[in-house]
Amino acid sequence: MDRVEVSTVVYLPPEEIYEFLEDFPRYANYSEYLQEVRTHGEGQEGTRYALRFAWWKLNYTAHSEVTDTDPPTRIDWEVIKDIHAHGFWRIDPLDESERAERDHACRVHFVVEFDTDTARSGALDVPRFVSVSWVIDKVKPLILEEAERIVERIVRDIEGEPRPVELTIHDRPSSV
Repeated sequence: MDRVEVSTVVYLPPEEIYEFLEDFPRYANYSEYLQEVRTHGEGQEGTRYALRFAWWKLNYTAHSEVTDTDPPTRIDWEVIKDIHAHGFWRIDPLDESERAERDHACRVHFVVEFDTDTARSGALDVPRFVSVSWVIDKVKPLILEEAERIVERIVRDIEGEPRPVELTIHDRPSSV
C-alpha cells in the first residue's frame, strides 16, 4: 500500500476550512489532471463522485464515495471501483502558541492510500504496446505532485489571498 500525506497551516477556523473542503466539485479548479467532477449527493457521508482524469493519452473516470464525516475535523472517502484506494482530509486546530499571532490556525492534512496491485485489468485503456505497470510507475510521482498542487491552491482560495505556503510531506509513494 502506497501513501501520500501532505499538510500545511491554514489561518482560518476549522468550521470554515471544513465547509470549503466539503465542496469537492471545485477541486477540478486546482488539479492539472482532474477535468470534471460529477456529484451525487451534498458532500456528506454517502455522497458519490465521478472524477474524470486525463493524462498523456489516457482518460479515466474514478468513482469515489464519502465514507465518514466528523465536522469540522475530518472527511473520509474511498474509491469504489477499479482500485483499492482511500483517504481523508483532517483539520487539526493549533493552540495559541502555534498560531503566529493570528486568531485562528489549523494544520490541514490531505492523505491518500492506494494499492496499485489491485488495479483492475481493463480499467485503463492503454495504447498498444504500453503496459499498465509502466503507466503506474509514471503516475505515482504525479500523485504526489497533484497533492502538493491541490493543497497550495486551496490555501490561496480559502484564505482569499496568495501567500507562500509551506508544505510538509509526511509520506510519499514508494519509488518516488
